[in-house]
Amino acid sequence: MAISKQRKEEVLSQYSDWVKRSQAVILVEYTGANMKALDALRAKIRDSGGEFHVVKNTLVRRAFADNGMDVPADLLVKSTAVSFAFSDPASTAKALTDATKGSEFVKVKGGFMAGKAMSPAQVKALSDLPPLPVMRATLLGVLQAPAGKLVRTLAEPARGLAAVIKARSESAPVAA
Repeated sequence: MAISKQRKEEVLSQYSDWVKRSQAVILVEYTGANMKALDALRAKIRDSGGEFHVVKNTLVRRAFADNGMDVPADLLVKSTAVSFAFSDPASTAKALTDATKGSEFVKVKGGFMAGKAMSPAQVKALSDLPPLPVMRATLLGVLQAPAGKLVRTLAEPARGLAAVIKARSESAPVAA
């Protein structure tokens, strides 16, 4: 079904906006998948802070080129859907790989992160990373550990002295 030139420009503008706003873009082939499966996939990705859209290959290729992304020729063939990670690329990739696990109809083709192409294996590795809040908490723990050790080290002599004074006061005979 042919679409008008004006409609193509609107769609291209929408694709470009999604590409600009996203931190990562993951391309998926969905040949043979039914609408129920695609809707379930959309819902999981939306919950992770992203969006999932079926796209026209020629228009999304132009949107990528307009945003400085060099698309390998094999990524935009057959039926293509794109997952846009707007907030947390790791959780969006995890939602996508979890939703496509066990499905012979939906396969990850690859993607882009920070303008660089990713292979399906790299997308899988991205999905294995913990979510952003967990990464932040881990980093905060790593950064706080030396400060905590320093405080304990500095407080230990005073604590030891207090323990000696307390023990001495408890063991001293009371003068009557």
